[in-house]
Amino acid sequence: MKEATDVLKIVGIVLLALFVLAVGVPVVLAAAGVALGLLGMLIGLAIALIKIAIVVAIIYLIVVGIRAVLR
Repeated sequence: MKEATDVLKIVGIVLLALFVLAVGVPVVLAAAGVALGLLGMLIGLAIALIKIAIVVAIIYLIVVGIRAVLR
């Protein structure tokens, strides 16, 4: 069983590294002004999706707060 947990830890570390490479490197390149074409569009899309998610979360929190006050 210990081997299974070790394998899961290694898989988690590898997935985290891939995420950092997939997200972190383009963001750093965009911050440095190196991003071109498709890469810039993908970063812009990711930023837009994050902004939309934040707006939806804030609206949800407001609705839940109003609902809690009305009860």
